[in-house]
Amino acid sequence: MLKASKSAASITAAIALAAAAFTSCEDTPNVGSSLVENSSQVMVFDDFTITGNIVDNPSVQTRNTTQVLGTITADGYGTFSSDFVTEFLPASKFDTHGITLDQVDTFVDSLKIRFYVPIGSTVGDTIAPMGMEVYQLGSKLTPPINSNTPVNPEGLKLLAKKAYVCNALGEPDSIKKLSYRPIDVKIDDNGKLARELFSLYLTNPEVFQMPSLFAQKFPGIYVRTSFGSGRVVGISTTLMTMYYHTFGTDEEGKQITLHHEGVYFAVTPEVILNNMIKYTPDEKLQARIDAGENIMVAPVGYDIEIKFPIDEVINKYQENAGKLSVINNLSLDLPAIAIENDYDINPPTNILMVLTKDKEKFFNLSELTDDETSFYATYDEENKRYRFSGLRTYMLKMLEKYNNGTLAAEDYTFTLTPVSVIMESNTNDYYGTGASYLSAINPYIGNPVMVKLNLDKAAVNFTFSKQNVN
Repeated sequence: MLKASKSAASITAAIALAAAAFTSCEDTPNVGSSLVENSSQVMVFDDFTITGNIVDNPSVQTRNTTQVLGTITADGYGTFSSDFVTEFLPASKFDTHGITLDQVDTFVDSLKIRFYVPIGSTVGDTIAPMGMEVYQLGSKLTPPINSNTPVNPEGLKLLAKKAYVCNALGEPDSIKKLSYRPIDVKIDDNGKLARELFSLYLTNPEVFQMPSLFAQKFPGIYVRTSFGSGRVVGISTTLMTMYYHTFGTDEEGKQITLHHEGVYFAVTPEVILNNMIKYTPDEKLQARIDAGENIMVAPVGYDIEIKFPIDEVINKYQENAGKLSVINNLSLDLPAIAIENDYDINPPTNILMVLTKDKEKFFNLSELTDDETSFYATYDEENKRYRFSGLRTYMLKMLEKYNNGTLAAEDYTFTLTPVSVIMESNTNDYYGTGASYLSAINPYIGNPVMVKLNLDKAAVNFTFSKQNVN
């Protein structure tokens, strides 16, 4: 059993008996003491126990547009690899420049895929060359699909091969200043796929109005690492550009070739995307896990399940509250330690704390945290911790269940798992004001992350105010 530190404190502040609200002050010792009679006290307790254990997280659903590609073997971490499959959202309208169906073979030239790798989304060696292969899928992707779902090999057609790096060495300043590193892959089929898609638009434009219809004609691509190791990239955006040409005349009336291009295909949230991820911990990390250390690894690997001591908190409250009391705050601090490894694999930026019984539903229904059954915290690098500060509403709900005799283990058994938190902004251009709001919480998909949680030093802080009446 891992246990939080034992202490209790109270603060006494003399106020009038008719006061309608209680406020928090700085902590002082002597829980339950009072300097004056007929006064308000803010009671502070952190004498609670947190227990937990590692649970397997062998698969994850891709709920965003991040595409993870590459493979690494890192001392202190293990071996990680990821390939991916994805559909494309087509543009609903092409600029055909007057090209007719019988002219497609003459004027439509090729396709190019550009993968955008944001600066900072790479783990490992950015200089070493690695290889990728791009295949056209032979059949439509069908949900449900997750990181354990293998690619269907039937009908795969090789479209391109590419050796790539993820740095701007030798590139002009215009490239070096970009916030991303582009990986350009030309479809090497003599323009066959480009002509097929252009002809499809001319003959069946309605197919381009819905992603599901388009996927029946062009199921998408499968991208895999063909050679090399030591790097994993998180691709944020993938676009496919079509190149074609027509003839025109210059000022002197001579025939010239006019080159055209259109970015008509993109990987977006509207289409099916799946990262096929594999992970095996190395001997060092496995030994630490076997010894009982609570280590979280993602995108796949390990979550941590904890028992939140809500019954202890409620007992402390009922023992000390008196007749007039107000619950102020309940929070949880989880000390988090980065784990030494070869590739600077860092702690996850955000973790979700959700009732274990609700975890699958939370992600399947694309829920947001409600401060009753689910919460999220951001890694505090300065203080090396995750802080869940908004547990007051949860406390009130559990107090009601406790008093009704219906509080059960499923009400305080939580899973901690890394997540991607998406914020959006709402800006008023007229007043120049704006606000950010939470728009989505998804299972974490990206470069490898890991962290150790010190549950034996976790702190549950509970405060409430009570009125002392003679």
